[in-house]
Amino acid sequence: MPELSPRRRLLVLLICCMSLLIVSLDNTVLNVALPSMQRDLDASTSGLQWTIDAYTLVLASLLMLAGSTADRIGRKRVFMAGLVVFSVGSLLCSLAPNLDLLIAARMVQAVGGSMLNPVAMSIITNTFTDPRERARAIGVWGAVVGISMAAGPLVGGLLVESVGWRSIFWLNLPVGLAALLLTLRYVPESRAPKARRPDPVGQLLVIALFGSLTYAIIEAPNAGFGSIAPYAVIAFVALVGLIRYEPRRPEPLIDLRFFRSAPFSGATVIAISAFAALGGFLFLSTLYLQNVRGLDALHAGLWMLPMAAPTFLCAPLSGRLVGSRGPRLPLVVAGLAMSTSGFLFAAFDAETSNTTLFLGYVLFGIGFGFVNAPITNTAVSGMPRAQAGVAAAVASTSRQLGQTLGVAVVGAVLAAGVGSSSYRSAFVSAATPGWWILTGCGLVVLALGAVTTGPWARRTAERTAERLESAEVREAAGVSA
Repeated sequence: MPELSPRRRLLVLLICCMSLLIVSLDNTVLNVALPSMQRDLDASTSGLQWTIDAYTLVLASLLMLAGSTADRIGRKRVFMAGLVVFSVGSLLCSLAPNLDLLIAARMVQAVGGSMLNPVAMSIITNTFTDPRERARAIGVWGAVVGISMAAGPLVGGLLVESVGWRSIFWLNLPVGLAALLLTLRYVPESRAPKARRPDPVGQLLVIALFGSLTYAIIEAPNAGFGSIAPYAVIAFVALVGLIRYEPRRPEPLIDLRFFRSAPFSGATVIAISAFAALGGFLFLSTLYLQNVRGLDALHAGLWMLPMAAPTFLCAPLSGRLVGSRGPRLPLVVAGLAMSTSGFLFAAFDAETSNTTLFLGYVLFGIGFGFVNAPITNTAVSGMPRAQAGVAAAVASTSRQLGQTLGVAVVGAVLAAGVGSSSYRSAFVSAATPGWWILTGCGLVVLALGAVTTGPWARRTAERTAERLESAEVREAAGVSA
């Protein structure tokens, strides 16, 4: 990639941030629209789960494939294709006449979304070659997630209340078109010097694992164990297949050697737990505020601000703490805040009082604000530079998988608890097991944040990095010979 002027580099950063904004905003805006979609499309709780999980599931399955494809055929080309597919998917979502077609359109959106965020991060990394400039650029990139968290509920509530839920998808069209035209004009093409080879078998196994596991969890309350048992078996077989097949490939989709590093393994589980908590928290909160309290979408969005604002404010503070003191303190703070928030709802029915509801939202916002920055840092710590991008991609996949599982598990627990009872009267008691699950997710973040960031864990990361570098040297020598 040619050296760009400072002004051009900032423009490239802005374009990449535009893509992140529409993808991130889409998730937070959608949660506020769920009750309106439920009424208009006559959707069940599992139907609402699928409108969220169809997107995050496809995204989690394709992130690593999209990143390696962009390295191979060109990042600009894949990024532009992602903008087109995401925008077309958004248009199809806005036109969907029923729930099944909406879910299918959400999957189209996700195919496009998988080509945006990891590829945009690669473009930023290759555009900002100075380490200090790159750190600032990544900081701006991370702040966009906070902006989407803060603005999403309010923007979504305003659009749903004034125009209707379909308008939340119209929002993506002008932004996607502007980003596409700007990319065509200002973003230079780039490729990796040595792109990873495709791993179609590994990709199919990942899709089978994620898809069958999510289906089994979501449909369990309605279909019963006998109906979902085949999907559970498929998930187990796919997992065993990944464990046995991937180590045999020279360039696997998921390099299982990474998991010998305690910080990497810890970051993966922390990402799944934290984003499972986020998915479940947003799902329960939105349904409670609108279906139980009877708030309209706009006022429900306003009630979510006590969660969104601390997330926006704490994210940059967490980044600075990671840079100055390492990831342990932010992760411990995140785990304490998230588990305390879940405990308030689980043990004290915090949603039934305005004061405790406000406090629970603030605590969760603080926790989630602190957790995001150290995940990627911990995942790549000690990894060879050539492997850092792959490690970060696994962390990103873990985030999406966590959100998928959070909505699936918490939604299934809620559906089983409500049953045929009155939704309004049964919600609080039916949601209690879900809140306990979210409390457990926070405790996992706390425990692993403390354990996998210490001296012992760093030594395992160093040993893993040495083995990976030695393997690379041997492979290179074999190729040269």
